[in-house]
Amino acid sequence: MAPSSYGLSRQTQIYLSGLQGQRPRFPVDVEQLEQAAHAAMSPEARGYLSGMTESMQNNRAAFERWHIIPRMLRDVSERDLSISLFGKQYPTPLLLAPIGVQSIVHTDGEAGVARAAAAVGIPLIFSTASTIPLEHMAEAMGDAPRWFQLYWSKDADFNASILARAEQAGCEALVVTLDTYLLAWRAQDIQNAYLPFLLGQGLGNYLSDPAFRRALPRPPEEDPQAAINYFLQIFTNPSLTWNDLTWLRNHTRLPILLKGILHPDDAQKALDAGIDGLIVSNHGGRQVAGAIASLDALPPIAQVVNGQIPLVLDSGIRRAADVIKALALGAQAVLIGRPYMWGLALGGEEGVKEVLMNFLADLDLTLALSGYRSWTEVCADTLTRA
Repeated sequence: MAPSSYGLSRQTQIYLSGLQGQRPRFPVDVEQLEQAAHAAMSPEARGYLSGMTESMQNNRAAFERWHIIPRMLRDVSERDLSISLFGKQYPTPLLLAPIGVQSIVHTDGEAGVARAAAAVGIPLIFSTASTIPLEHMAEAMGDAPRWFQLYWSKDADFNASILARAEQAGCEALVVTLDTYLLAWRAQDIQNAYLPFLLGQGLGNYLSDPAFRRALPRPPEEDPQAAINYFLQIFTNPSLTWNDLTWLRNHTRLPILLKGILHPDDAQKALDAGIDGLIVSNHGGRQVAGAIASLDALPPIAQVVNGQIPLVLDSGIRRAADVIKALALGAQAVLIGRPYMWGLALGGEEGVKEVLMNFLADLDLTLALSGYRSWTEVCADTLTRA
């Protein structure tokens, strides 16, 4: 976790190690981290993790249009980085975004990320498309907080089963990804003719699920190709509508957050449906080319929601200043995605841990240097638009 003055402690640790000739193992600058990670990954993994260039640039440009206005002489010697969501206290407003098939980036995969998240104190959102079953990820995390992300498939029995497993594994909230009812035309994946699921990766939750297995003519151990084919049949679900949310509510006791909301009218429909939270996200720029930046979509959605339910911002978060901008514009928390995956690519579990510790240090210091002691003080007046 990140106690008060964590940033100073982390700084001091690194500088003192420098006196012994030791420098950080992994790039601290996020652009250099990305470049090094891309060099370490296979072309297929690199292409899968990347998105549409225009949408990704939109996400970053949206953050660059806002500037923090630091305030002075406000006694920031003690900081409280914690937040409360759904009646639970979390040490910071950071959660690790659900990202599937992490095994294609590094052999430590989801288990390594789970251990790193638990060690640093940042909740992890398990992906339905993980290479190992969610129970193995929960075991790796111990008592550390975790959420679960659902890809809402065509197989209702599998959906009900995986939701029950997530509750049993101690997940504290359910994130339902809405924007992947079809896989986009992802140019790099198409160019590489690469879909990891066809190789059996990212199917840990499916192959281990009793409902999924009952739908197969033979166990996946005996006929893996038939299992992969059935997964391909059920994974996408373009017929879903707002009316289907009733089924979801009837099959879980967890707070439900809808991920992929970008229009204020959809936010209002979610409120009308009794949804517990929203994640404003364009899927990291991986689904709709030319999509609105998540940060640009946040203020009008925050205006509609008006504090009735929590808002989480996803897509484009790269450094601590981005977190402050997102919370100033109406979010209560943010998801970090690619940066921790770049750490995974470079150093497995230790790489993830290093990236997250650096991010927390930056967050603590940037909050203090902006003149704030807690997130309750951060508001629209914190920023000016370029």
